[in-house]
Amino acid sequence: MAQIGIVIVTYSSGAEIGSCLEAAQASGADIIVVDNASPDGTVDEVNRRGARLIANQKNLGFAAAVNQGIRALDCPYILLLNPDAVIEGGIEDLRAACDLPGAAGAGGLLLESDGKPQVGFMARSLPTPAVLALEALLLNRLWPGNPINRRYRELKRDYSTRCVVEQPAGAFLMIRREVWAQLGGFDERFCPLWFEDVDFCRRAWQAGYTFHYQPKAAARHAGGHSISKISMEMRVVYWYSNLIKYAEKHFSSPGYRAVCLAVMAGSLLRGFAQSAFNRSLAPFRAYWRVARFAGGSLVSGRSKEVVLSR
Repeated sequence: MAQIGIVIVTYSSGAEIGSCLEAAQASGADIIVVDNASPDGTVDEVNRRGARLIANQKNLGFAAAVNQGIRALDCPYILLLNPDAVIEGGIEDLRAACDLPGAAGAGGLLLESDGKPQVGFMARSLPTPAVLALEALLLNRLWPGNPINRRYRELKRDYSTRCVVEQPAGAFLMIRREVWAQLGGFDERFCPLWFEDVDFCRRAWQAGYTFHYQPKAAARHAGGHSISKISMEMRVVYWYSNLIKYAEKHFSSPGYRAVCLAVMAGSLLRGFAQSAFNRSLAPFRAYWRVARFAGGSLVSGRSKEVVLSR
């Protein structure tokens, strides 16, 4: 039995999965691809390379696909790998980091195509109500150097050495199977994507585990390939609805309501600004849906699912 298994979740990943799979297969790990009903040639590309495949008939979301893949493997260490990430080495170093006392998992160094580290993405602190409020209100983008954003995105961290981090990026994250099982897997209510990995990391920390960043393990990561296949309107809806679900699950009532209020205000601001810039009402319609969702969640004290079905 292989000690390391690799789960790759795909959606419209036909152009990227080839390089990803070839590098993953060279590692000697046990690999499974879970495809979420890709409308392109992803399944053909996977079959062409002889990789084990679960082909879903509909898009179950990233969290559900991860759980499917892990259940199908017997390996004690599972590497979650995005289809636009190409391993350059070091997965044994990730496994060694997973064996450190109290570790739930470990993430590695993610590199741009030009070789620059993806600082601000590959390791972050867990988001607080203040972090999510500043994100929603555009303040982190307008003032990226503010203290809250610097800590959240770990902009001052030394990324040349192994260290403990709260939230390694799910694009290249190894976890211990026993921790995944203890926590009940990834929360499939975060659908179809965003915040499921953040939620998993937070629950692991709450259970007394830690995560590590290990720069000896590296992967080239293009980023955002599946997102580009989703319409702008649905990207906005998915991201903000899952942000609010995360806030509801993990924050106190005042913190949760502060996030809802910030999302309402920020959505209206973004909607007006983007519609004016693009000379189109489409951005405003998308953000208006989000503002209504956030407003309903603020009043009721809990997030609702209806925004995704309208």
